[in-house]
Amino acid sequence: MAALTLRRKLAVLSDAAKYDASCASSGTEKRDSRQSGGIGSTEGSGICHSYAPDGRCISLLKILLTNFCVYDCVYCVNRSSSNVERARFSVEEVVRLTLDFYKRNYIEGLFLSSGIIRSPDYTMEELVRVARSLRQDHAFGGYIHLKVIPNAAPEILAEAGRWADRLSTNIEMPTDVGLETFAPEKRPGEIRTAMANIRGKLVEAKPDKKAKAQPAKFAPAGQSTQMIVGADKADDNAVLTRAAGLYSGYKLRRVYYSAFSPIPDSSARLPLKPPPLMREHRLYQADWLIRFYGFDVPEIVSGGSDGLLDLAIDPKLAWALTQRHKFPVNINRADREMLLRVPGLGTRSVERIIATRRHHSLRLDDLARIAGSIDKVRPFVETVDWTPGGLTDDHKLRSKLEPQPEQLSLF
Repeated sequence: MAALTLRRKLAVLSDAAKYDASCASSGTEKRDSRQSGGIGSTEGSGICHSYAPDGRCISLLKILLTNFCVYDCVYCVNRSSSNVERARFSVEEVVRLTLDFYKRNYIEGLFLSSGIIRSPDYTMEELVRVARSLRQDHAFGGYIHLKVIPNAAPEILAEAGRWADRLSTNIEMPTDVGLETFAPEKRPGEIRTAMANIRGKLVEAKPDKKAKAQPAKFAPAGQSTQMIVGADKADDNAVLTRAAGLYSGYKLRRVYYSAFSPIPDSSARLPLKPPPLMREHRLYQADWLIRFYGFDVPEIVSGGSDGLLDLAIDPKLAWALTQRHKFPVNINRADREMLLRVPGLGTRSVERIIATRRHHSLRLDDLARIAGSIDKVRPFVETVDWTPGGLTDDHKLRSKLEPQPEQLSLF
């Protein structure tokens, strides 16, 4: 096979990495090379998030070390039986690319994953070598996200967390049955074991304000995972139930949802068409409700039907329309938990409401200034000068709040 140029390798391996959505770079520690020497920062100019039209983050140099892989996962374009162009970076090439791109202000960090070559331990060691070289040899202070190879040795994962800001172990399919069907070489238990090992290291590395000697830092931005949505028959209830379990069991920072994208020469077991991208969007909204709004999964999916979220309206509004007996909520007396369940009110708006009503009773105009937009809020709240009357129970309320179609323009 003819040797590929570095430019061609970059084209192949950056394209191969585009299916991994878990590349956000928030939540890490503050590092600034202007004070510590070296190159790169996670603060100052910061990690600048840029998003492609499909919503995926492109602010990091997101590449695979290689798209060669010994596994034959049905849903993966880089599976061993796939007829795709193969390429492999050396450790030194990845280090050089990262530094060159950073110096040109193209990126603010590195997101590095890989196909499995030789063995999980060998592959994970190669990923760690890149991060260690950037940190030790080049004093790189920018953001580094490493993908975890599930059944790599615990001591290798421990070293990965020493150099990386975030680690992610992809659960990939919402159910164990789905993973065993589409990726028979992978074991759900091994993925969970890797997550548990990382969680244990994160707990050990948690600072103790009372102790003089602090533990060594370990992946300060925590760990995350990704699930592919729409490749199997798992509904949104199954997806969100798995996500909720991962959050509570492994203290993940984020679960990412990636709509299945049809791949070349795919198996007949895979769908021919991708799921609606709106489904991915609704799952992110539902995920937010679980993490920050106190909703549980049965409540969220009750707003849809047959275990799927309503694609036409957001999950909180869909829930509220099925629970109209709980509304209207009195803005001046309701507790924080109930205010968070009002459609159109976010966490910041609720905090401002609670702070403001300590000084005076809120009117509808006050609420409009706090919430920004009042249309979605008005049918579900009472203020000093407003009560929705029969609006809350209006059978046409859904159609009034549903986003209206817009005429697209070519110019």
